[in-house]
Amino acid sequence: MAKLTIVANIIAHADKIDLVKAELLKLIDVTRAEEGCINYDLHQDNDNPAHFMFYENWTSRELWQVHMNNQHLKDYMAATEGAVETFTLNEMSQIA
Repeated sequence: MAKLTIVANIIAHADKIDLVKAELLKLIDVTRAEEGCINYDLHQDNDNPAHFMFYENWTSRELWQVHMNNQHLKDYMAATEGAVETFTLNEMSQIA
């Protein structure tokens, strides 16, 4: 299988933007050091600061699944419980 691209959109509640942003930033270095991580880039919408987006590339879906089960993601979920309005994740394959 070709590399896996992940696009994850996180919308924080308006009063929890700073909390969610701080917790998302904690994920960067530890994730970038994981086996299979090609890039793990966090973005924040210029017009809607509550909207965050991760653009990620992984060498395989299997290694991304390892990432999804790591403790730092569990810690993020616990720290942001009730602070995220919506979360959507797309698994994608580059076609051109």
